[in-house]
Amino acid sequence: MATNSKRREVVKTIGAVAAGWATGAWHSAAAQGSADGELTLSLDFTALGRHAPWYVALGKGYFKQAGLNVKIVPGQGTAQAIQALESGIAQFAFSDVVSLTLARARGASSARFVAMNYQSAPYAIFSLTQGANVTKPEQLSGLEVASGAGSFSPKVIQGFMKQHKLDPSSIKFVNVDGAARVGMLLSKKVPAIENFVFSQVGMEKALPGGQVSTFVLAAHGLELYANGLLVKDDMIKSRPDTVRAFVKAAMQGWRDTLADPEGASAIMANYVPGISRDVVVGEIKLLNTLAQSAATRQNGLGWIDETQMQRSIDFITQNIGITGKPPVASQLFTTAFLPKGAA
Repeated sequence: MATNSKRREVVKTIGAVAAGWATGAWHSAAAQGSADGELTLSLDFTALGRHAPWYVALGKGYFKQAGLNVKIVPGQGTAQAIQALESGIAQFAFSDVVSLTLARARGASSARFVAMNYQSAPYAIFSLTQGANVTKPEQLSGLEVASGAGSFSPKVIQGFMKQHKLDPSSIKFVNVDGAARVGMLLSKKVPAIENFVFSQVGMEKALPGGQVSTFVLAAHGLELYANGLLVKDDMIKSRPDTVRAFVKAAMQGWRDTLADPEGASAIMANYVPGISRDVVVGEIKLLNTLAQSAATRQNGLGWIDETQMQRSIDFITQNIGITGKPPVASQLFTTAFLPKGAA
């Protein structure tokens, strides 16, 4: 079992990341804009292990070999990444289907996905095996879950419950600051918390030996696309060769990262000083489960299926709610720039 000091250190690290997400406190270099001839990719958040593929594409020279001068900048959430794209601060953005669907419906975005990097959604519920030990959808009924103000996750979880014919009003969400959420779970002050599955890596360092139970909604039937690479329609029309070259180089980075997590962590450490290589490796292993699907094994990494995209839009419309007219699937993506062939 981890020592108390080690546990506090891990909890502090996880909490700091969660707090940065919740408050938007992370500094974004995107505000500085792009130099002439430079392409900027805005991440959805501060650089973490899950973002290693983009740095591998940069570090291995795939962008440079394609004749592209690329800069990667941190973001402050998926919505902010789309805003960076629309303002011209970034030419490419890593964001999610929920944020793009809402933005498109409001007329606030003209972007579309050119690759779907998370074939399944990373939403997860964490509990202690000697506590709530959530392993089945039925256990969500009557469960108290620590979440954050303004998060889409509670509505996603409630939509998932409806799909399983469970009463979505029976689950109780309590507003807990992101920096405190993990610590409250580990100290048993709350029976469960919601977060992205990547948090599993840090929690298992604090409580090794199978003491943390991770319930991933996608593993129990949630069909919802998540994060992918966005480009504005006008760039697709005016610079198709640049988009194609960027996507090809990026997907080479994704391929190499999933094949060699250790090597990817070493490359990322060159760009993000102080990042834990062990945590990067752990996140990449989880990333592999999100990035791979039957569709990618047949068509290649980043593949986008129109039927699955429409299911995602329908889920968002029914469970999260949309202001404006919901877009149709064909408005949100194109597969024209993906490299051909199976992964």
